Amino acid sequence: MAYRELINKIFNKGKEKMEDLEVYIESSKQIEIKIFKGEIDKYSISESGGLSLRGIHNGKMGYSYTEKIDESSIDMIVNEAYENAKYIDTEDKEEIFKGSDGYKEINSYGEELSATSIEEKIDLVKKLEIEALSLDERVTSIQQCGYKEFDKSRYIVNTKGVDLSDRLNGAGIYIVVIAKDGDDIKTGMGFRMIRDISQIDYKAIAKEAVDEAISSLGAKPIRSNSYPSVIKNLVFADLLDSFISVFSSDYIQKGMSLLKDKVGTKVASPLLTIVDDPYLKEGFIRGFDDEGTKTTYKKIIDKGVLTTYLYNWKTAKKDGVESTGNGARGSYKSSLSISPTNFYIEKGNNTFEELIESIERGVYITDVAGLHSGLNPISGDFSLSASGYEIIDGKINRPINQITIAGNFFEVLNNIDAIGNDLKFGFPNLGYFGSPSIKLNNISVSGE
Repeated sequence: MAYRELINKIFNKGKEKMEDLEVYIESSKQIEIKIFKGEIDKYSISESGGLSLRGIHNGKMGYSYTEKIDESSIDMIVNEAYENAKYIDTEDKEEIFKGSDGYKEINSYGEELSATSIEEKIDLVKKLEIEALSLDERVTSIQQCGYKEFDKSRYIVNTKGVDLSDRLNGAGIYIVVIAKDGDDIKTGMGFRMIRDISQIDYKAIAKEAVDEAISSLGAKPIRSNSYPSVIKNLVFADLLDSFISVFSSDYIQKGMSLLKDKVGTKVASPLLTIVDDPYLKEGFIRGFDDEGTKTTYKKIIDKGVLTTYLYNWKTAKKDGVESTGNGARGSYKSSLSISPTNFYIEKGNNTFEELIESIERGVYITDVAGLHSGLNPISGDFSLSASGYEIIDGKINRPINQITIAGNFFEVLNNIDAIGNDLKFGFPNLGYFGSPSIKLNNISVSGE
């Protein structure tokens, strides 16, 4: 490893003041391309990285970090970690992890993506814009059309034997179109996450965005009522993302999740199984978490029964269990937290058409707004501005907008009547969230 000599010097210096130490080094590169009217509107390549140190002194964990990955930083980061541990005000005892018994050999790096030239990536985004504008004369302009790529390496080495490294890359291509009919204006979005550009069907992405915008033209509110509903796969994935804290042991231990003391009990419809899968082929593959713990496939909810929370080692020790391999850092500057990997609802047996056909009068929700302000992750209550379609006699009847859907996340999990087979993942955040379309027995809709 290129950093071996530096890490050894940090450990030698740190051992003079602290019992155990861990060095985490991260380097990342991002490429961003935006196209507007056939021209390059933005093209940037940015690189960042740094080193963080964790050290144990009298059972307390101290943190420090630096952007300068060289010997000039050694004294500073060792002293800062020591002072931090000495004065930190907590009763929690922490340890540096000694390492897992074995790690699965995986390939988390797409060589095809890194080998593709910048010119090919720019050309792909231009084709996407041209295709979207050609599909319907009511598509008057493109709000956004772009490409983002990341390439991230990390190293975790500690004085208890952990010595790990990996490299992960991926990219996303997206478009937002604007459709206009008279004074009525609507937008539609299409996107894909990719690890091999040759596998991308840009025409399908453009069609998705255009179909969404065109089919929403002429939308009007619907009468207020409680309706059977189908929630679009990406909307339910966003809902799952927004309520992810309810599955975190950190929030459980702080009394900020109603799932406290519910492991082993029924918390959802028996149709529902939620999985955290770090090895998902189509997802972002990680063989170990940011603490050096091997990752594992696990069912968080299995046929309606809560089986576990998400743990790092700090919260696992409090509950007397093993870490689930979900220790995470937002970056090398961040302290250790908890995050899922590829977190999704298992697909069911129903096609999307079957879900719609099963409703005599109801709604199909395709978009929600206000996920950061219109929900309470502690109580589970949400009230969200929404749009979608009215369903009459098992068919999509007309677009609807200016409505509000309201409910409670925990009640929604128990209110699931059927699950589609159209599993799809949204844009990644601190985890990668997916869901099929979900049919609910009813949801409260406020309209006209």
